Amino acid sequence: MNSQVKHPHSRVGVWVTRSAALLALALALAGVQPRCSAAEPVDPIRRTAIISAYEPEWLTLQQSLEGREEHIINGTVFVTGTISGKPVVLFLSGISMVNAAMTSQLALDHFAIYRLVFSGIAGGVDPALKIGDVVVPTEWSEYLESVFARDVGGGAYKLPSYAEENVAPNFGMIFPQRVQLARGHEEPQKVLWFQVDPALIESAKKVEGDAALSQCSAKNECLQHKPRLIIGGNGVSGQAFVDNKAFREYAGTTFHAQVLDMESAAVAHVAYANKTPFIAFRSLSDLAGGGEGENELDTFFQLASDNSAAIVRAFLKALP
Repeated sequence: MNSQVKHPHSRVGVWVTRSAALLALALALAGVQPRCSAAEPVDPIRRTAIISAYEPEWLTLQQSLEGREEHIINGTVFVTGTISGKPVVLFLSGISMVNAAMTSQLALDHFAIYRLVFSGIAGGVDPALKIGDVVVPTEWSEYLESVFARDVGGGAYKLPSYAEENVAPNFGMIFPQRVQLARGHEEPQKVLWFQVDPALIESAKKVEGDAALSQCSAKNECLQHKPRLIIGGNGVSGQAFVDNKAFREYAGTTFHAQVLDMESAAVAHVAYANKTPFIAFRSLSDLAGGGEGENELDTFFQLASDNSAAIVRAFLKALP
């Protein structure tokens, strides 16, 4: 048999190898750095990833950072160092579920991550909670993983054949569904609640009474109550900013939610898929439409950010 027939791709393989080498040389001469791979982490130190949605939260945490080094991957800035003696990598997720999932996976692909920790603000859902409180739910759900059903009149809706019924009560046309996780050739796994790591919850409990929470903003706008750390309960996340009393009440009744935000459940989803421990600290900047007047976000944004950062610093100190 002709040797060229036995090895039809041999010449192609040589050409591809040479082309790859030439491309690498051209990129090097142009000053373009090749992208890191998951097998080649930015550094070998195992770190706690601390994620913030807004820049003020990120900047507040960096005030406690020692040995600061900056790394830019796909346009996202990752800052490494230590806080309370614990190796960390800090980065901004950006606002929204997609941004949070994308940047969290980027961190897992390029750093050696022990655990994912979210520090940020949220809207309060539980009427017992107040602005400035820091809440640490033990599980998270994606309330907008839903079917917007067909309105057939008379207050009735028709779901498509593939939709799940009775996952949770609907809000008008919005019928919650479980998240489907791809599992290769197996049937997709369906998840309604993503659990927070129990060991991290135990570490958070050690912080109670150990971190001072602010009652007044830098502009001397003060709360009439002393903020608290509350551990336990449910959190929900979705691709919408909620400032609506009716939906707030629905989220509280249907999901028994304490807080509502736009990122945490997405990070919990990524953590679950990557078998990585996760926890989120959410400080209430507003009441998601439950306040008597205008939304309070602009007034207490910085105070809530500072309170969340204070708890995270104490949490890092409490970690083994």
